[in-house]
Amino acid sequence: MIHPTALVDPGAQLAADVEVGPYSIIGPDVVLGSGCKIGPHVVIKGPSVLGERNRIFQFASVGEDCQDKKYKGEPTRLEMGDDNVIREGVTIHRGTVQDRQLTQIGSRNLFMAYSHVAHDCIVGDDCIMANQATLAGHVTLGDFVILGGLSAVHQFSRVGSHAMCGGGSIILKDIPAYTMISGHPAETHGINYEGLKRRGFSKEAMQSLRNAYKIVFRKGLTLQEAIAQLEAEEPLEELQVFIDSIKNSQRGITR
Repeated sequence: MIHPTALVDPGAQLAADVEVGPYSIIGPDVVLGSGCKIGPHVVIKGPSVLGERNRIFQFASVGEDCQDKKYKGEPTRLEMGDDNVIREGVTIHRGTVQDRQLTQIGSRNLFMAYSHVAHDCIVGDDCIMANQATLAGHVTLGDFVILGGLSAVHQFSRVGSHAMCGGGSIILKDIPAYTMISGHPAETHGINYEGLKRRGFSKEAMQSLRNAYKIVFRKGLTLQEAIAQLEAEEPLEELQVFIDSIKNSQRGITR
């Protein structure tokens, strides 16, 4: 299952059914779970742990040293879940000792061609980063986030679960959960209604989120006033996620 031209370090741990394509390089301290398929001309550097059934296409660089000038070669880590698809030319870097020493990727994510995940990022489950979307260092994506092509997220920003960001967006502040944003700099344009509908959200939950959006973004209230009004609403789980994504913001939210 390993092509004769591939270079696999003796210190790497590969499950018995892992496939490694021509001219790929698997470094020491790399762990590849069952069912992983590594295409040609891929470089994976450790310490990195990839779960099961991840597929990595040609010319991707996974687990490389980060581009932070403070990085001095410390043994930081990359951890990745299962069933991720990493397309051509994607770059994913390990963490730094200035943060948790860890870049963390969940499961079932799609990283389209030439997208970039910088050091110390946290990416949840079921996210899509379209072509050339870029995360700066220390960015957090919730679950089911979609970043359009050529979009860029500023360092330390948080993008809430189920948010959708249009192509070419420049994201300088935190994005509340469930919202749609676009622009340079990004602005909000409503609740991601179609995305929530496709994922089986109830009509009650979607209506609650629409009302919550109006309270925060359309009534001219301060965030403190808006949050107080939201917390007086019926305590739906989806609404609480929206509230928490605003309350936990440290950079301020996109409005």
